[in-house]
Amino acid sequence: MAASRGAEGQPARGDTECILEPLSLPESPGGGAAVESSPYVPCIFCKECYLLAEQNQLLKHMIIEHKLVIADVKLVADFRRYILYWKKRFAEQPITDFCSVIRTNSEAPLEEQDNYFLLCDVLPEDRLLREQLQQKRLREILEQQQRERYDISFHSMCMFCDQEFTGNRSVLLNHMAREHAFNIGLPDNIVNCYEFLAVLQEKLNNLQCLYCEKVFRDKNTLKDHMRKKQHRRINAKNKEYDKFYIINYLEFGKSWEEVQSEDDRELLDNLEEDWSDWEEHPVCAVCLFCEQQADTTEKLYLHMQKSHGFDFPKIKSEHGLNFYQQVKLVNFIRREIHHCRCYNCQEKFLSKGGLISHMEETKHITFLPVSSTWDQPHCAANGERHTWCTQSTFPPGGTKVESVHRSDILNAPLVGMRFFQPLTLYTDADRAWDGHLARISLLVKIRSGHIA
Repeated sequence: MAASRGAEGQPARGDTECILEPLSLPESPGGGAAVESSPYVPCIFCKECYLLAEQNQLLKHMIIEHKLVIADVKLVADFRRYILYWKKRFAEQPITDFCSVIRTNSEAPLEEQDNYFLLCDVLPEDRLLREQLQQKRLREILEQQQRERYDISFHSMCMFCDQEFTGNRSVLLNHMAREHAFNIGLPDNIVNCYEFLAVLQEKLNNLQCLYCEKVFRDKNTLKDHMRKKQHRRINAKNKEYDKFYIINYLEFGKSWEEVQSEDDRELLDNLEEDWSDWEEHPVCAVCLFCEQQADTTEKLYLHMQKSHGFDFPKIKSEHGLNFYQQVKLVNFIRREIHHCRCYNCQEKFLSKGGLISHMEETKHITFLPVSSTWDQPHCAANGERHTWCTQSTFPPGGTKVESVHRSDILNAPLVGMRFFQPLTLYTDADRAWDGHLARISLLVKIRSGHIA
């Protein structure tokens, strides 16, 4: 065996830990393209070959047959090039020049003892190789992401409504986030988008929930489950998705979770930072029936009463509406106005202007329909399409309302003393990515030669 052949060689490592020559990544006789395209990975010691997807089988073979253990394989960016490099080096020098020797059954008779060889990044040459493979992979990923960012030939269908999208990938990703409350991250944080969408589509085709990954008996049951359980998101703990996020390629040997935890610690260390110069932008509330805006709810109440004949404080008082009923009513009115439908007679119009004229002329705008049409749970709870959140909006009891239903509306509904704004959806990977824009900039500068 190669391992036993190496054990008879020279003492380990020699007198120096220095690497006097730059590492040269191996190439096959067919050139670099052959290395990239071959689906097979050879054993370091013998002629056995395994498919790249069968990496664990190869590692098992080398442990059993050749007594070689490779530490932290999951941190090797390009497994095939890594194996080819050490196959070449082990052919040049004894294995004990590179590996630590681990003796098992040391108290047993000599014939029952075994020597295992550990290859890890404690060896400077191994660590340098791993770092070079990581940098090469990062360059390739950044180049791929750059191509995807400016690609206008993208073509795919929404996995929820079968609507077809062409142009740039961001159009589809933004559509799914906006229309279906399904957010996989900001487009600029994602790489290999086609493959990512294909993986997600295959799971849905197999009737599998994208978050809890349970399998259901039919499509409707799956759809209801994902909507009711708010499972229209991916499972951040599923390592299968890591390769589709740029952040997982940024730092050698670190996952996005480790990077994020470091960023969180930095934020905690800077809690005493001076924010005295912070200026909050003024906020506006929007009329339920037109585009008029006001910086206070009182001004908007007055506008709606004078311009449209809709007296919100009076309606609230006459009907004794509590906070949650006000939320339901505002969401109901906005939805009906958006669909150009009179909320009293249900007549539909071709334009919003025609609808408002009708409601003002018939006085349908001034009184409410029966409460059973708008005082429903779906008007206040999270819905299938959009989730909106309150800012500093508290009911009389003092319990904060965390979310209410919104449907197809970009204007913010007005309730009580404050108003509602859309919830910005971020994945965990997005949060960590924000702290690393400067690191990407630095890597680009190093690659382009601006920094030595």
